[in-house]
Amino acid sequence: MRPSWDAYFMEVAGVVSTRSNCLRRQVGAIIVKDKRILATGYNGPPSGMRHCDQVGCVREEKNIPSGERHELCRGLHAEQNAILQGALYGFSIKDSMLYATHQPCILCSKMIINGGIRGIIIKDNYPDEMSLDLLKEAGVTVKIWKSDGEVEWITP
Repeated sequence: MRPSWDAYFMEVAGVVSTRSNCLRRQVGAIIVKDKRILATGYNGPPSGMRHCDQVGCVREEKNIPSGERHELCRGLHAEQNAILQGALYGFSIKDSMLYATHQPCILCSKMIINGGIRGIIIKDNYPDEMSLDLLKEAGVTVKIWKSDGEVEWITP
C-alpha cells in the first residue's frame, strides 16, 4: 500500500536520524515544500569536527537534563542543520513544512519562525513547553504524528 505524503516524509525523517552520532538522542528533520524535500538535517557537531562518540558528551558527563543548557552541547540540532542547508546552498525555506522525529527546542523554534516555516509535524515530544508557546504565538501549526498515521493538532 502506498504511504500518504505525511507518512512518507516522517519515514524519511526517521532514516535521516540514523546518521546522528549523539550519545543521548538521535533526531532527524526534513524541510519539504510542494511535496519536494528541500533539505535534511540530523543532530551532530559542525562539519569537519570530531563526533560526539569520539570525544564524549559534556551534557551527559554533567548529568544535565534534556531541554536544559543547550549551549554546552557541541552539536547542532537536526532542525538547525536542515535550516542551514538553505543558507549554505542559497534556497528559500519560506512557506515550507518541517517533519521531525522530535519536537523542536526553543532555539530551533525561533529559527523555524524566522525562516518562514509554516508548519511542523513531529513524532515525539521534547521537554520544552516554551517552544510550543512561541510557535503557537507565531501561528506555526504543530501536529504530533501517531503510529497509526493519524495526526493530533497541538497548535491551531
